[in-house]
Amino acid sequence: VQTGGASQNTGRSLPMAASNRGPWQKSGGYEDLWGLDKRLQKVGDNAVTGTANAGGGGNSQSGGTATNGAASAAALSRARSPEVPQKDLMLFLIEHSRLLEEWERDVLSLLREEMLYFWPQLETKIMNEGWATYWHLRIMREMELTDAEALEFAKMHSGVVLPSKFNVNPYHLGLALWEDIERRWDNPTQEEQTLYGRKPGCGKEKIFEVRETENDLSFLRNYLTKELVQKLDLFLYQKVGNEWRVVETDWEKVRDEICTSRVNGGIPVLYVQDGDYNQNGELYLRHAYEGVELDVKYLEKTLPYVYQLWGRPSHLQTVIEGREVLFTHDGKRTQRKFL
Repeated sequence: VQTGGASQNTGRSLPMAASNRGPWQKSGGYEDLWGLDKRLQKVGDNAVTGTANAGGGGNSQSGGTATNGAASAAALSRARSPEVPQKDLMLFLIEHSRLLEEWERDVLSLLREEMLYFWPQLETKIMNEGWATYWHLRIMREMELTDAEALEFAKMHSGVVLPSKFNVNPYHLGLALWEDIERRWDNPTQEEQTLYGRKPGCGKEKIFEVRETENDLSFLRNYLTKELVQKLDLFLYQKVGNEWRVVETDWEKVRDEICTSRVNGGIPVLYVQDGDYNQNGELYLRHAYEGVELDVKYLEKTLPYVYQLWGRPSHLQTVIEGREVLFTHDGKRTQRKFL
């Protein structure tokens, strides 16, 4: 989306307590930390089927029987093959990786908790930035500024809300939406008063109601109107040959495209489809493709890190140029094949 001129509640899961940890739990100190780099170089060799040995060795268990070992391996395989695709990739790695040690799982748990804590802000980015800009502007307008201070603020504010050439500026769009909502509820038309019972002068009350009950998706879908799209000169564009061209100006399609960009906080949705793919402990991920392709260069650089955490070949299925593609990293290189 280009401009001319140029909450949803999220449940949180607490870190797993030590008493609830599975067979990967390791007691003792962290002396193995010093050999971490060497161990990562041998990920593919050491991460064999079965429970990882805390010392980095194989999967043998002293005192056990072959029958018990087979039953344990079968149970482990079932746990790693979710009946329903799992969206929480980080949690799946924490619970089922053959490679990670206790302290490594703790680090990943902290990262996951941090992401969950900030997730509501990702779901309300346009609302949040617009709300801050709205009140900053209002406060500064009511202050008795000198000419120099007023000029300095005007220059700073214009830089913050300047429309971007290639992306939606959340400060610009968010501020415009909040101001438009306040204006429309302060001065409803006769038709709005008759049909919806709106009373003049309710703008402030309305923006506080919206702030409490909406997230970016509903905020945009409910309040980004045809008039505002035209006023902000929003449109869709794409590169055709060597030129950038406007490909859509219909306000509903423009609005829907902006909404699509805010699904899942603007982050691609990946699911764990199988944690024992090929019955070899390989990880199979699937991208929930909804018309927007993944950044292939980013994908090819990220998959090796998934491999490092999982310890076995890792796969990701997605759609590129209308065709199903499977990307695979085996510890040495990333390959792709069309399905």
